[in-house]
Amino acid sequence: MTDADTPVVEGRVHVAAPPERVWELVSDIHLIASISSELQEVSWLGDVAEPAVGCRFRGRSRHPAVGEWTTTSHVVACEAPRVFGWDVGLPERPTASWCFELTARDGGTELRQWARMGPGPSNLDAAIAAMPEKAERIVAGRLREWQAGIDANLVAIKERAERR
Repeated sequence: MTDADTPVVEGRVHVAAPPERVWELVSDIHLIASISSELQEVSWLGDVAEPAVGCRFRGRSRHPAVGEWTTTSHVVACEAPRVFGWDVGLPERPTASWCFELTARDGGTELRQWARMGPGPSNLDAAIAAMPEKAERIVAGRLREWQAGIDANLVAIKERAERR
């Protein structure tokens, strides 16, 4: 993958709840870990009372094809109740960027989650190096997994926000 190859996947859902309620959910990194099939556990690094730009957290993930690994993420966007985003890995060359965006709409909230791959190195690099002729298929497969994860996140957040 080159710097020019930073594909993005995204999903959107309308939530029948105000942005402030949805914000409480999307800015709770522990909730995201409880929803995800890949992200197993998260913990703030340092004394974090509430998320803010610059805060860091460690994540432990598991995938059937690559096993288990840990990452450090950096909060890069945190504007209640509008946006919560983080970069995974090195701040100057993240492995991935993830973000929730909230917009008040039609008496509720339009919730968008997106994820961008790269430009930094990732677990995909070894697979691509071993099978360069399959690079597009490898990346497309990972993006499908991310899309499924985003879709599941949005459904779970919508359900929780609307039942409060």
